[in-house]
Amino acid sequence: MRGADVHLTQAMTDQARPYLLGPLLKSVSRSFYLTMRILPAGMRDPIGLAYLLARAADTIADTSLVAPGRRLELLLSLRARVNGAPDDTALDTAMNDVARQQTQPDEKVLLESLPAALAVLSSFDDADRQAVREIVTTLTQGMEFDLRTFPDETSGQVVALREFDEMDRYTYLVAGCVGEFWTKMTYAHMPGTLAAEPATMAARGIRFGKALQMVNILRDCGKDLRIGRCYLPDALLGRYGLTVHDLLAPDASMRARGVLLDATRMTLDHFRDAIAYTLAIPAFSARLRLACLWPIMIGMETLALLIDNEHWLDPQRVSKVKRGDVYRIMALSMPMVASDALVKRWFERMLARIEARL
Repeated sequence: MRGADVHLTQAMTDQARPYLLGPLLKSVSRSFYLTMRILPAGMRDPIGLAYLLARAADTIADTSLVAPGRRLELLLSLRARVNGAPDDTALDTAMNDVARQQTQPDEKVLLESLPAALAVLSSFDDADRQAVREIVTTLTQGMEFDLRTFPDETSGQVVALREFDEMDRYTYLVAGCVGEFWTKMTYAHMPGTLAAEPATMAARGIRFGKALQMVNILRDCGKDLRIGRCYLPDALLGRYGLTVHDLLAPDASMRARGVLLDATRMTLDHFRDAIAYTLAIPAFSARLRLACLWPIMIGMETLALLIDNEHWLDPQRVSKVKRGDVYRIMALSMPMVASDALVKRWFERMLARIEARL
């Protein structure tokens, strides 16, 4: 490439970066953008771009108007591009076709912005570029797992995972790995911040991510069942004499309450590591603490709603923290973020509230 072309490409990348990691990220990430805004500066770009690339891949994987086999092809092709495969005109054309089928304008723009996002990725230094490639690769393996494991959304069939290990592996692929990546970015961009050993923090980070994904699984179970997916394994359903088809019955929420309670206990165990992870961040790193504390607080509030929801498997009665409550949580976090004692007190109080219902 000639020198002038290199400078032109760099100028276009520099121009695209603020839009991709600002307005576009805000439009497609909802509450995650609030967390992104308070991250220390060096961590924002790699984490924000990794989110955008993963969200684009997820949009492809979830576009039900495209046959699952074709979605898988596009997903694998995008993964290859993220990992440095040459530009592919046929892939770009196919991505534009998928973009035109999006009902959400923001997701359409996201898919159309993939070439710019990949250009920004190529401008990162070697360490950040490799870290983003690794996390996007792992996350897309989780999406690949979905497409290979579950039936077409329109088939009328429903399939559950089989064993607890399969659920645990899935939660790593789609969320636990994010905690691992987050930890890597912290050590890289904020050296000396974390006193604990990297292996200890990585393990806690993985369980942090799994905690948040378990909340998603429980919150969205009713909706997922209607598209043929059940992430709660047969091994858990079998404890209560249930099959995956029983979860679609009108009285399923009551019959499967034991399933909800067992899964909630597992989730709380993960959250104990999530709060330990947060408290390992020094009090003076308030921005980084808040970035961890907010999803924990929202996740625990969601669990409390789930436990109190007698219709938790009804997709019309989803247990979801309202936007106003998110802002309440953010306000509550400010005076306590710098105090280990206050954070612990809040967590123990929420834990007791949930466990009283188990």
